[in-house]
Amino acid sequence: MTVPDTLGGIGEVATLARIFPRLPRADAALLGPGDDAAVVAAPDGRFVVTTDMMIHGPDFRLAWSSPLQIGWKAAATNLSDVAAMGATPSALLVAIAAPADSPVGLLEGIADGFREACAALAPGCGVVGGDLSVSATLTLAVTAFGDLDGRAPVVRSGARVGDIVAVSGTLGLAAAGLRLLFSGGVDAAGEPERAAATSARLASEHDAAAIDAQLAPSPPISDGVAASLAGATSMIDLSDGLALDARRIAGASGVGIDFHGAALGDDPLTVLGGGEDHSLLATFRTGTVLPGAFRPIGAVVAGEGILLDGQSLEGTGWDPYRGWDGNVG
Repeated sequence: MTVPDTLGGIGEVATLARIFPRLPRADAALLGPGDDAAVVAAPDGRFVVTTDMMIHGPDFRLAWSSPLQIGWKAAATNLSDVAAMGATPSALLVAIAAPADSPVGLLEGIADGFREACAALAPGCGVVGGDLSVSATLTLAVTAFGDLDGRAPVVRSGARVGDIVAVSGTLGLAAAGLRLLFSGGVDAAGEPERAAATSARLASEHDAAAIDAQLAPSPPISDGVAASLAGATSMIDLSDGLALDARRIAGASGVGIDFHGAALGDDPLTVLGGGEDHSLLATFRTGTVLPGAFRPIGAVVAGEGILLDGQSLEGTGWDPYRGWDGNVG
């Protein structure tokens, strides 16, 4: 039986030599990986920049996610933040810290995930550099850049009373996938287990779609630019739950947001409390022809906070220091 190469066994230089060919190239890169820093074109004279971390335990589990899914999700979660500003993703910086005894194949798979996610969600965006380090806990930190192409950024503070509230992407599906994993993707002791997760995924087409949405989300990246071109007055990436993220727009804009229960499916409260869909929530002036896959789910109203069919809602969502509170009511 062949023993796989480990990070500690072959070292950083050899590991990078195996990873670089698998990474996606960025069209905007004037100088990519290999020097002390990359050089990336900024034709607009400005660039959008965001960063996000994924840590084994709170953000993903190796027992549930393949290396490719880890890389895909790390890319997707950052690409959606760029899209939420109305920008086109242009480049990624990726820093990874992993245990020294990790198989090199783990990082190769993660690199494949970045390549496939960029190709599928944001063609032309690629990895221009990053860093490798050692840690007892597998950790990914990604910085993403985007191009506004001369447009103003779409911020959270522009919603006005009377605006349409619309969403592009799924609602509550990733949260349903997480519930399935915690209920059916564990062993007898309640610990995450790959075989159990596979069985849970095979239970039905809906369960498979929900688990896939959790492990490798496919946010509607191109609809960020489409929303900007259509005159979106505000926009946000739905990472921490519909109610919590909508509350951020409402607070920044000094308005209330009233969701239409009929537009949220059979279980509106669960949808409002779910997170990690990485869909795009935006507001548009009344009469706007909604672009892309956007669909109306509510309205901007006078007042403050979040409402469901006119009734005020309490509740939060994901807080990295307090954990998950999906209860809305």
